[in-house]
Amino acid sequence: MTPARTAPYAALLLRITLGGLFLTHFALKLLVFTPAGTAAFFGKFGLSPALAYAVMSAEFLGGIALVLGAWTSLAAILLTPILLGAIFTVHGAAGFFFNNANGGWEFPAFWIVALIVQALLGDGIYALRPWRTDSSAAKLSGAYSS
Repeated sequence: MTPARTAPYAALLLRITLGGLFLTHFALKLLVFTPAGTAAFFGKFGLSPALAYAVMSAEFLGGIALVLGAWTSLAAILLTPILLGAIFTVHGAAGFFFNNANGGWEFPAFWIVALIVQALLGDGIYALRPWRTDSSAAKLSGAYSS
């Protein structure tokens, strides 16, 4: 049984962590690999280089949505294909363990599970829920619901 008293905080912690991870991966692609370098990397795997820009945008917007708690479940579900793509294009051939050369699919698979758990848990506490407000402006809510 999940304690109703702590579940909202668990959802918050998971939401902030997942959002932070996506923002960190976005920053890595933007500041270290550069957008052009990321596009070239995608091209190396037979993917459209333009897909790199779509992935970077999704990581940024999805990360922000998760951190703020805006459209949490939707953001978690929409970010899942990025990780599936990472498994099937880059990490799958490297085996399971992430410490293998080129990184295995262990971490992206766990990340997918965490995103699905977040989608099922909902926003948690302290979430910005623009579509649940009484007015057209968004408000910060401490209530737990999804």
